[in-house]
Amino acid sequence: MRRVSRLAATVAVSAVIALTASACGESSTESNNEESSGEGRVGIAFDVGGRNDHSFNEAAARGGDRAEEELGVSVEYQTARNGETDADRVQRLTSLAEAGYNPVIGVGYLYGNAITEVAAEYPDTTFGVVDSVPEGDNTYGMTFAEHEGSYLAGVAAALTTESNIVGFIGGVQNPLIGKFQAGFEQGVRETNPDIEIEVNYLYRDDDRGFSDPARAAEQADGMLSRGADVIYTAAGSSGQGSIEQIAGVEGAWGIGVDSDQYQQPGLAEYQDSILTSVVKGVDVAVYDLIESVEEGEPLTGHHEYTLAEDGVALATSGGFIDDLAPELEEATRRIADGEVTVNDTPNP
Repeated sequence: MRRVSRLAATVAVSAVIALTASACGESSTESNNEESSGEGRVGIAFDVGGRNDHSFNEAAARGGDRAEEELGVSVEYQTARNGETDADRVQRLTSLAEAGYNPVIGVGYLYGNAITEVAAEYPDTTFGVVDSVPEGDNTYGMTFAEHEGSYLAGVAAALTTESNIVGFIGGVQNPLIGKFQAGFEQGVRETNPDIEIEVNYLYRDDDRGFSDPARAAEQADGMLSRGADVIYTAAGSSGQGSIEQIAGVEGAWGIGVDSDQYQQPGLAEYQDSILTSVVKGVDVAVYDLIESVEEGEPLTGHHEYTLAEDGVALATSGGFIDDLAPELEEATRRIADGEVTVNDTPNP
């Protein structure tokens, strides 16, 4: 398997902690493609929320944009609707493969089963999926150690809170978002066991959790009213609602997810309330796969992008956690060296 790129070398717009040891709307097409041949054409299917979610899909889009700029490919972007079935996703992926796009990438775990099914029908096309491990010799699963990055967010929250109450808001209660919760809780508790952690999910099993900012704003408002002054939201584009609510309360801080949300133009008016963000190298993974196909050596199998290899990191934009650097760097080192094992499931 080819060596994957490093996050620190590609997230140029976002400062991150140096690792020395190491989720609405109609289905749409957002195409940058003007070519008619099958050469150098990439298909990326977004999860709900589309590329302007300021978070997860946006991170994937940065990988596609970089590939256009550096590799000369053209990228076709398509976006899921809320409440889609596997059959809907299969249809979208099939249309991309049939049109000759290669690779075809599904952004989000909901594409896992569909990628497995469609890849079997198009063995000469490489398929990738973010946050899932599909089956097939021509597939590449890109997963991340979200729990490790979230541990660092927990440390930052514990060292920042003045009320000793912090909150976690998840978009959908499932194993993936549980990784964010687990790492955050562990980081908080191992830094200060006296801190109270409030946990809420927007939905139990409904992908609207990644595109319902109004519901996230309600949850954040409740936490703030109960004294929480640092809230970490792992909920795709829903997180915008949480951040907006937090920004209206003096002394309260939000922690972003997936992308460096301080750097997102759509969140610029709230950036002074964004303490940090847990950055996932989705852009790196997407670019890695596209580059491998362009080079004639497609990545296949599964790779987890970890903290030790800069697959996840903590953004330092705004300078709000600069004074926490020694503690965060030590926590990073201990995770990367294996001295600390971060839970990937929440404690019961």
